[in-house]
Amino acid sequence: MAVEKIFAIPGLRRATLGASAAQDLPALQCGVLLLLLIATLSGNLGNLLRQLILGRALRSGSLPAPSISPTRRPHYAFPMTIALALVLLIAIGLTRDPLASDFLRLQPPSLALPLGADATGRDLLARVAHGAFATLITATGVSAACLLLGILFGLFPRLFIGPMEIANALPPMMAGLIVVALTGPSTYGAALAVMLVSWAPLAAHTAALVEEILARPYVRITPLLGVGRWHRFTGYVLPALVGPVTRHALVRFPGITLALTTLGFLGLGQQPPYPEWGRIVAEGMPYIERAPWAVLTPVTTLMLLAMLAVSLGQMTHSAKGLK
Repeated sequence: MAVEKIFAIPGLRRATLGASAAQDLPALQCGVLLLLLIATLSGNLGNLLRQLILGRALRSGSLPAPSISPTRRPHYAFPMTIALALVLLIAIGLTRDPLASDFLRLQPPSLALPLGADATGRDLLARVAHGAFATLITATGVSAACLLLGILFGLFPRLFIGPMEIANALPPMMAGLIVVALTGPSTYGAALAVMLVSWAPLAAHTAALVEEILARPYVRITPLLGVGRWHRFTGYVLPALVGPVTRHALVRFPGITLALTTLGFLGLGQQPPYPEWGRIVAEGMPYIERAPWAVLTPVTTLMLLAMLAVSLGQMTHSAKGLK
């Protein structure tokens, strides 16, 4: 939806967003239903391919346990450098005023103004730092909630298969439109919209892992050894799935941050004049050719955050391989 809006591509998502802004309920309902239908068909196709690949091994209980190959010792220099840069950016920017228009309009970067000014003369360093602080706290809370909900609901796939399929088929933008229609645009509404759909992939991952773990020979034989269901769950199933699902949630953290930023870009998140990454990008887009720093600064910060999250996920996997 954001791509179609930025590049003026005539597509279904952009048309649905326009229908929401114009409060054209018939067109909005039609667009949401078509998007849900496309996403549901894609999800069913993925489940069918998984059954074709693993079906026989799952039914016969002959699925082998994954072998952990020795990996190189994780390198900490790259993620620590990115983390230090983000911390310095936020720490310095939080001491500056993000709302005061004390500079010239679209003033270029300088020593007094390291990242330049936006279209109303506000300090971009201060706005990006305050926006990063708010966005990171929101994304961290949403990611933690999605991890807990994903593991909880994924342990009972038959009970939550309906909500899981609906949430998996509903993009965050569509959830944002629905939540905004009920509560109005706000940071909490954007966080709720992202959380309502972001737990589903983790739940599907948890359900698939539980099915695969229970199909391993050393787990299937535990009832013959007198191991009860609760002991089997806490001793074999839960330890085997917490690590992969947690790494999955860590890798999805940039996606959740991007979803929150996209909602802010579309005007469905934090409202002006308070800074938020998506709002900063939206305000700088009309001046991207004249003042590219107005857009590149928040986009670069988001890219650094994504690289940090992916690096941390790879580090946890490498550390596991060394044990």
